[in-house]
Amino acid sequence: QVQLVESGGGLVQAGGSLRLSCAASGSIFRINLMAWYRQAPGKQRELVAQITKSGSTKYADSVKGRFTISRDNTRNTVYLQMNSLKPEDTATYYCAASVRPTDYYGMDYWGKGTQVTVSS
Repeated sequence: QVQLVESGGGLVQAGGSLRLSCAASGSIFRINLMAWYRQAPGKQRELVAQITKSGSTKYADSVKGRFTISRDNTRNTVYLQMNSLKPEDTATYYCAASVRPTDYYGMDYWGKGTQVTVSS
């Protein structure tokens, strides 16, 4: 089993920055893909960014050029650096992990989420 714990959310003004962290514990040797998803009130959960164990990344079009996902395999932690934040980035952000290098079959493990609120 794998446990994921997010941190770093909060309230920030538009144009500001936040860095989210997700620490993994448990059977971490099983993890390949790690990702950040978000869900705003009344909306479906969406992929924000993902990173494989080898460092390949993918981003949602809405965050390209503003957000950066990175991963420290020695610390079993994945980060999401969010710059130039917009009110529409307001959501609960969830860390997720998969034992596969793809999200095609869904993610295997989820954190409880951290709230990000961007004020205009």
